[in-house]
Amino acid sequence: MLTDIEIAQKANIKPIKEIAEKLGIREDELDFYGKYKAKLNQNIFDRVSKNKNGKLTLVTAINPTPAGEGKTTTTIGLGQAMAKIGKSAMIALREPSMGPVFGVKGGAAGGGYSQVIPMEDINLHFTGDMHAITSANNLLCAMLDNHIHQGNSLNIDVRKILIKRCVDMNDRALRNVVLGLGGKINGVPREDSFIITVASEVMAILCLSKDISDLKERLGNILVAYKYDDTPVYAKDLKANGAMAALLKDAINPNLVQTLEGTPAIMHGGPFANIAHGCNSIRATKLAMKLSDYCITEAGFGSDLGAEKFLDIKCRLADLNPSVIVIVATVRALKYNGGVLKNELSIENLDALRKGICNLDAHIQNMKKFGLPVVVAINKFNTDSEDEIAYIEKHCNDMKVKVSISEIFEKGGEGGKDLALKVCEAADLNSEINFIYDLNMGIKEKILKLATEIYGAKSVLYTKKAEKSINMIENIGKVSIPICIAKTQYSLSDDPSKLGRPKDFCLNVKDVNLSNGAGFIVVYTGDIMTMPGLPKLPSAEFIDVNDKGNISGLF
Repeated sequence: MLTDIEIAQKANIKPIKEIAEKLGIREDELDFYGKYKAKLNQNIFDRVSKNKNGKLTLVTAINPTPAGEGKTTTTIGLGQAMAKIGKSAMIALREPSMGPVFGVKGGAAGGGYSQVIPMEDINLHFTGDMHAITSANNLLCAMLDNHIHQGNSLNIDVRKILIKRCVDMNDRALRNVVLGLGGKINGVPREDSFIITVASEVMAILCLSKDISDLKERLGNILVAYKYDDTPVYAKDLKANGAMAALLKDAINPNLVQTLEGTPAIMHGGPFANIAHGCNSIRATKLAMKLSDYCITEAGFGSDLGAEKFLDIKCRLADLNPSVIVIVATVRALKYNGGVLKNELSIENLDALRKGICNLDAHIQNMKKFGLPVVVAINKFNTDSEDEIAYIEKHCNDMKVKVSISEIFEKGGEGGKDLALKVCEAADLNSEINFIYDLNMGIKEKILKLATEIYGAKSVLYTKKAEKSINMIENIGKVSIPICIAKTQYSLSDDPSKLGRPKDFCLNVKDVNLSNGAGFIVVYTGDIMTMPGLPKLPSAEFIDVNDKGNISGLF
């Protein structure tokens, strides 16, 4: 059996110019990054702005488990399947972060016969967007510390600095650091910490900006610190936003690649859903909708994180109305939620499936609250028994949701034709989106609404630090904006050990931060960290390159 990278390396990859030509994209609308990758520049946005929008499909999932669910793989396979049934479709995905690639999760370019290629490039440096975001963020940090070193005319309180340096790598040693040691010439000593690039506000801003002007304005609105009198200091006060935007002038343009079957895919931005808003860029999604009849996009992790933020944050800010939501689940993952150990998931166990399917129920019911039709995609493994598959099908039918058995990993687009037909049927219903909370509600009201309506909590508990942060945000009048909750992806609760469908728990809020440029408030819950660490056996140990430059070990 071939590995993912071996399948990708054997693919008949077409020059990206050919993929673009089939979409009617002109050569002057492409900025080439070699033969198989290109950025889509502002020329195409200007030309297609009056085009009719295609229908938007959001792919999400149950809570992730070590067994794997295949959400990105399903998104890609669904796009390929749309072509198989004669539909014009484009895929819109996030870019992978090198942190997970070298850590435990691996790459994020799909798997089996539903991948985007060239997968090695995509999973590593790609077109340099992550580097540009990292550089822009760290330039702001350098200018802030330099301002303090050069006399601090803004009277910035070094104990109230909010902006953090970032790096696109899992590096736990950078979670807590001390800057400015070694004498006066090296700056002012203070405690600080690094976050991973995908958790940075600059990443969120890139994904939520309409164009370069909007990007520059949002960058300028980043709240970097407070003064001694508790008045805010923004990036524009440091005159940093112009140079930051200059570093991002190419990164703001989405990237065009292709699937194994030649379906066009736009990849752009990569915020994590457990610590950020978890969606690709507005520019990428809207462009895909202008260039095709069906745009297939995904949101990170389970629907309690990525999908909720896609709907309550991205759709609200970008005026998007998805036509249908696909929830990906597997027999294996549901049995895991029912208490089965990872090494026993291949054994038929209907009792565990009955116990664990409550996790799927929660995600179905939560997505229905947004007023949109739901289709369940069962990502089939060869170890799934007929009785297990039949049980899930009957269960979904009893819940009055469409369900499809997907074999896109092994069969590519051919294995997703039934799913594609059911998605098209649901998309024709032309439903209107509802939001979970009203923007005019108070900060705590919105947090409680999400905690009770989406997670199943009975109450919310705040630390003194979180209470103080909320008061400071309220004092500067930044209340009527969306909420972005940072929470473990492994559970509907803030405790990763609570599988299935936990109820009547308390959501623990440890801190709250205003992402003023992005336009939302980040709420940190449980033990969530913005700088992951590498596992005992990182994926990096298995990645290599030979004398001919061929990479192995990526998955």
